[in-house]
Amino acid sequence: MKHILVAITGASGSVYGLRLTEALVRADCRISVLLSEPGRQVLNHETGLGWDLDPVQRQRQVRAHFGSDRIDCLDNADLFAAVASGSNTADAMVIIPCSMGTVGRVAAGLSETLLERAADVMLKERRPLLLVPRETPLSVIHLENLLRLARAGAIVIPAMPAFYHGPQSLDDLVNFVVGKVLDQLEIGHELFKRWNGKDSADS
Repeated sequence: MKHILVAITGASGSVYGLRLTEALVRADCRISVLLSEPGRQVLNHETGLGWDLDPVQRQRQVRAHFGSDRIDCLDNADLFAAVASGSNTADAMVIIPCSMGTVGRVAAGLSETLLERAADVMLKERRPLLLVPRETPLSVIHLENLLRLARAGAIVIPAMPAFYHGPQSLDDLVNFVVGKVLDQLEIGHELFKRWNGKDSADS
């Protein structure tokens, strides 16, 4: 059973983190969810999910929302959590959506929060760290920080949905981005129709 750490920050696009968690539940993964406080606030604003500040109460809400008891909610202030150590880290970490502030702090090697420390651990242990930035336009500072992280081993998956699969709804666009994340995690899915040459273009 893969253990995936899903971190949701304050960038717009909370639905990506929710959809990924749904897909991981279906794939029978063990999931740890980590929200920054701005991430929790944006989640509430964009989706109406008023998840509690207290991690224990939040865990009850999250498990009820996704219908799974294999989800653990972590406290971003808890630097003693297991994922803060290289000896007991997750199999992969996905920051989705990933704010440019988070990108900058991780690129600088800061570990002031559990989210930052966990990301730092993934890099130093050479484990998959996936970043899904949702920002436009990107400044030179943003680009340089993303390049620095890519060179350190992170995988950058911008929230850029494609259109070759004939999306009919916003859900289709969200599913495409989340499907790309699952591909990098090597977790099977059917969230979008894959390109198959001319047959795909004509279908």
